[in-house]
Amino acid sequence: MTPTQGTFARVSFDFAGTSVLVTGGTKGIGHAIATAFVAAGAEVTITGSAAAASAYADLPAGVAYRQLRLTERADIARLAQSQARLDVLVNNAGGTGGAATPYDFDTAVSVNLGAVYHLTGALAEALGASTLEGGAAVVNLASEMSLFASPYFAGYGAAKAGIVQLTRTFCAQLAPRVRVNAVLPGSVPTPMTNAFAEDPGVHAMVSNATPLGRWGAPQEIAGAVLFLASPAASFVSGHTLVVDGGYSILK
Repeated sequence: MTPTQGTFARVSFDFAGTSVLVTGGTKGIGHAIATAFVAAGAEVTITGSAAAASAYADLPAGVAYRQLRLTERADIARLAQSQARLDVLVNNAGGTGGAATPYDFDTAVSVNLGAVYHLTGALAEALGASTLEGGAAVVNLASEMSLFASPYFAGYGAAKAGIVQLTRTFCAQLAPRVRVNAVLPGSVPTPMTNAFAEDPGVHAMVSNATPLGRWGAPQEIAGAVLFLASPAASFVSGHTLVVDGGYSILK
């Protein structure tokens, strides 16, 4: 049974008074993460590539919006300068890109790995100023392509594999005041994956290859993120939590 949106936040977590930044919070998994943090009482800012929030039809309720173009260092600097204190950073934004040219490869790595490195580094001081019980938290979003090769998305796969190692590196670098972990989602219907999720053959193939027998839901990824950001995970750092219904154990 798939839980309803926000269930984890209402039942298990209290982030009242907590400052949370979710990159790419305008849709998909990022939208679910932002919604869950709001339901748990957090003060949430999301980012998107558009200049204004009005460019998006369905933003999570109760969030603030900031523009962040992932390859623009000036955007990263402005965002960091606006944060005197930050309790939780969720590096969710990214995209698969293509694999046809070196430009596609470089762009995919810049968006999915370089931006995480530069933004986390720029916000390190604000995270260090957090008074969150258990310490400030960074949660990075990895991917099944962190584990498995694909002939189609070389840059995305390389970047997401890099996220796992970057998570470990920042764990060592930002300790002891900041914990850094990653969540590695399995197959989840989102705007980025709907072309596959809505294909009956692909949907059935993935479900049959998953021990839990189904695709995941964005709010199930949000539940893992909230756990890693919470004091319940105060002794967890440098870890990549796989949330895939058991899919990867059979590969």
